[in-house]
Amino acid sequence: MSSVFDPVARALAMWRYHGQERPPFAETPGPGRESVWDYPRPPRIEADPREVLIRVGDVEIARTTRALRVLETASPPTYYVPEEDVLAGALQAARGASSCEWKGSARYLTIVAGGLRFDKSAWTYPQPLPAFDRLRGHVGFYAKPFECFVGGQAVLPQPGMFYAGWITPEIVGPFKGDVGSAGW
Repeated sequence: MSSVFDPVARALAMWRYHGQERPPFAETPGPGRESVWDYPRPPRIEADPREVLIRVGDVEIARTTRALRVLETASPPTYYVPEEDVLAGALQAARGASSCEWKGSARYLTIVAGGLRFDKSAWTYPQPLPAFDRLRGHVGFYAKPFECFVGGQAVLPQPGMFYAGWITPEIVGPFKGDVGSAGW
């Protein structure tokens, strides 16, 4: 029996959908596509061997073929890049932190590149919870202030100011963050 003090049980109780079945309003994915409604809650991590590129203008902030993506019900994947594949000197500690019931405590990062500064546009989990230890040494990026690509395909940012999912052409929704999506 779960306790109201158990953060995972509390989190699961907050959401109506957990990836077991698609709701009637979900898009049906065609061949080679995937539905965010098939992603689990709690989320899972998987390696993505496609090239991930993050840039601003002509400045490459990160490039890797070793990205991890976190897949959670109703959200486009969130991509994490190994720190060593990020432009040297681009990561600066930022004030503030947040907590995820699945991953643990996140530390925000400011990106400084090409003479530009992007406050709190990235984050890391220095000591992730055990189930998400693979994220240690990786950096997550919000797509919105940057030009982001996965496998050469341009990324669109997940709707809403809070979320950090990357929408690529093979992902179908609708997505958490859209108007009316509270509680998904």
